[in-house]
Amino acid sequence: MDMSIAALSVDMKLAQTQQDFGIAVMKMAMEADTSMMEEALEVVESLDPALGNNIDIMA
Repeated sequence: MDMSIAALSVDMKLAQTQQDFGIAVMKMAMEADTSMMEEALEVVESLDPALGNNIDIMA
């Protein structure tokens, strides 16, 4: 199996491109998770801290 330098170069460039694409997709997923977590924290922080402290047991 004799591989030419040109074919090896093309294969290496393809592998690098695939790796770059995978990293870009992973970064997008991480940014989406971070923004969803920030939104969830904003909702939790906006809740009334006294909510649920008292229970009305009279029927």
